Amino acid sequence: MNFSEYLLEPLPAQPIVFVVHNDSSVRESLESLIRCEGWQSETFAFAREFLARPRPVVPNCLVLDVPLRDLNGLDLQRRVVVERPDTPVIFVTGHGDVPTSVQAMKAGAIEFLMNPFSDEVLLSAIREGLRRSSIALNREAGMRSLRDRYGSLSHRERQVLALVVSGLLNKEVGAELAISEITVKAHRGQVMRKMKAESFADLVRMAARLRSELALLAPGSVSGHRPAERTCGLISIDCRQGETVAVGTANRFAMKRSRC
Repeated sequence: MNFSEYLLEPLPAQPIVFVVHNDSSVRESLESLIRCEGWQSETFAFAREFLARPRPVVPNCLVLDVPLRDLNGLDLQRRVVVERPDTPVIFVTGHGDVPTSVQAMKAGAIEFLMNPFSDEVLLSAIREGLRRSSIALNREAGMRSLRDRYGSLSHRERQVLALVVSGLLNKEVGAELAISEITVKAHRGQVMRKMKAESFADLVRMAARLRSELALLAPGSVSGHRPAERTCGLISIDCRQGETVAVGTANRFAMKRSRC
């Protein structure tokens, strides 16, 4: 899914290529090659030095050797995949073998390059890594913007949002929440404004993306609801207390309603 449409400002575009390698001469050579392409370069002799570096908010990738002074390159890759999912990994090494390369590629490495390799092959891999990183960062920033918009809604506005994206008419929403149709229309207008939705279809897409991407699932929201609780598209509403429980999952156009 493309979340860049939810960004208020474009992400800064100063890519960084990280290099973690045992050999100082290789680090210097790679740094020179990277800078000649107009990218920033940061080099490290130790994996833990790289891990201690704050996660960047610009497109980036990691050029990595297999044998390192403190961690194995594959171990570092596993940590990067979990802790820095927007940092693609490229292996360059003179100490690789087929099982190691297969393991690295299965874990998501863009390339596993054995010496000797051409500069252009490495640069092509770096370009692909930066492209993937940019997509991941835009996705994350877009979702953060969308989540902030949802967070700006009042409790009642969230209830109205959940019900209207589930397919209910304004009159039906009013009946569910014991408010007038005019009040529903007013809340619905506020929801559209705060969510910056250009149309109702756009609002439905936002709700679906919040539900699927944020994965804010209430325990038992998919099945096993309490009798006095129903899931209304995006939000699970407790009818006895009239409070929002959590973001849940439900078919937004085929909701089964139960009277409280």
